[in-house]
Amino acid sequence: MNNNLNVLNQMKAKYPDKFASEDAIFKHINPGDRIFIGTACGEPQYLVKALINYVESNPKAFFDAEVLQVWTLGVAPYADEKFKTNFRHNSFFIGESTRSAVGKGNADYTPVFLSDVPNLFRRRLQPIDISLIQVSSPDEHGYVSLGVSVDIVKAAVEASSLVIAQINSNMPRVHGETFINIKDINFFIPHDEPLLEYNSETSREIQLKIGNYVSRIIEDGDTIQVGYGSIPNAILSSLANKKHLGVHTELLSEGLVELMKSGVIDNSKKNLNHGKTVAAFCMGKKETYDYINDNPSIEFRAVDYTNNPLVISRINNMVAINSALEIDLTGESTAESLGKTFYSGIGGQADFMRGAILSPGGKTILAMESTAVHHEGSPQTEGEIVSRIVPFLKEGAGVTLNRGDIHYVVTEYGIAYLHGKNIRERAMALIAIAHPKFRLELIKEAKKANLIYHDQAFIPGKKGEYPEHMELCRTTKEGLTLFLRPVRISDEPLLKDFFYSLSDQSMYRRFISTRKDMSHERLQEFVVIDYTREIVILASIQKDEKEFIVGVSQYAIDENSHTAEAAFVIRDDYQNKGIGKELLSYLTYLAKKNGLLGFTAEVLVENKLMLHLFESMGFDIEKRHSSGVCELRMTFKDKE
Repeated sequence: MNNNLNVLNQMKAKYPDKFASEDAIFKHINPGDRIFIGTACGEPQYLVKALINYVESNPKAFFDAEVLQVWTLGVAPYADEKFKTNFRHNSFFIGESTRSAVGKGNADYTPVFLSDVPNLFRRRLQPIDISLIQVSSPDEHGYVSLGVSVDIVKAAVEASSLVIAQINSNMPRVHGETFINIKDINFFIPHDEPLLEYNSETSREIQLKIGNYVSRIIEDGDTIQVGYGSIPNAILSSLANKKHLGVHTELLSEGLVELMKSGVIDNSKKNLNHGKTVAAFCMGKKETYDYINDNPSIEFRAVDYTNNPLVISRINNMVAINSALEIDLTGESTAESLGKTFYSGIGGQADFMRGAILSPGGKTILAMESTAVHHEGSPQTEGEIVSRIVPFLKEGAGVTLNRGDIHYVVTEYGIAYLHGKNIRERAMALIAIAHPKFRLELIKEAKKANLIYHDQAFIPGKKGEYPEHMELCRTTKEGLTLFLRPVRISDEPLLKDFFYSLSDQSMYRRFISTRKDMSHERLQEFVVIDYTREIVILASIQKDEKEFIVGVSQYAIDENSHTAEAAFVIRDDYQNKGIGKELLSYLTYLAKKNGLLGFTAEVLVENKLMLHLFESMGFDIEKRHSSGVCELRMTFKDKE
């Protein structure tokens, strides 16, 4: 601290003109100037307040100045209507404090990929006259650091005619492209104050569910990019058991820093910027800023590097995780506007998602709550819960991601994999993870729009609600790891592939029929079920990011006898691997849990393996033979 003070005093002695009075400095602002202000937690709070004080004291000092900023966390007095003759705010990303002004037409929004903003500055397509920035204390070499905010700030400084910097000893000195020589700054105003902090919302149960689903998709050694907010916070908290993750991101958040501290993130598998966490800006708490201070494992770069899709595409196993306001049943999403109402901005989402798609082994994930609270419209609809999954985006909505940009969509109701899927499959996958309250209406609207089968069946209410609690993993004695789960309404394509993969013998043994076709009408009997009367359990494995069905089991309840008819079939090339044993054991567990007394089954007499499996379960079995078919009545010995 004393060394910083000594260096600062030396600066004042060497460059006295750079330390003029605030009034003398702000007199350099002329009518019509374009004023850039630093980003988010790097926003120079004192400079902004000093500028406003100057305008209040000198209301005719300048007029029609344009204030440019990518994002403000709340220090935005220049957007106040009383300063409308002095300032016109222009944002590259709309925040809460400026959303109302933009909506009323009192401020402007410039839609642009964040990675392209530095180029706008350099080419003077968006000229900048004055930059107000915040920097660290100078070092003995005459350099200050931009600290928590490099993003578009570095480019703004380089493009500005006049740079005014607030020196704040609380600003960390961050490695990377953060350094500016004091010779390149026109004026300094030393003022220490706490940096703005971003407090992530506490993750609720819904967000933690989403985080747990996303964690299933992320693999050890992946490099990740995660946005800001409560859902990304929940996602990061769900990655505590991962290993050797890397980071290449726009935002370095508190959650990412916690994973760095715990060793989950070590960047050891990154093929680009090996060993380094790469980011453009940081939003967190003081502890976060202390951690990144002079930390050689962290590099901050400008957004034309961090967000450049060509750079991102060079990173192996890059996973981009972002959110959206709405997604429609075809896979188009918006994070920018709700219909004609501008809400946030393009930002860096499209940059990262498109870069990750081109990455070897890359994945894109759109994580979002299934519902939102409606704040626009009539008093009757104010506060109404609406679905974020909609038939089509509203008129006027900005399409942030198109139908080819998204691999996975995750809500609290599960995971929809869209990549390579046709429109019908996409619509059904998204309906399956929508809030149950809205699924029937989505089915109706999808039929009207010819997105899905016109005869698509659906069971509304609790009876048709996916029983997520029945999902579990099992490992057979042969060492095969299975994911056992109930069938979803969107599983028709998976089951079609499964049944057509079976040999004629396996199909005959399962259905005791020579019929080989598995039409849409027939498949619906497997995927559209009343979970209170019937259970279909799939055994699956992952192959090349795709779920692959290797076994199907089911039971249907006979209410008269309070038993259930059981049946299952295993893919031919996965038979004799213990899958049937696991499926039947799990069906038995579920049946007992529901208070059923036993199973019935019809098995061909020549199907010795199936008969042996039923006999090995320890049931009390009664057999009756008829026309080559063995009818089994199996009573559970343990009825608890």
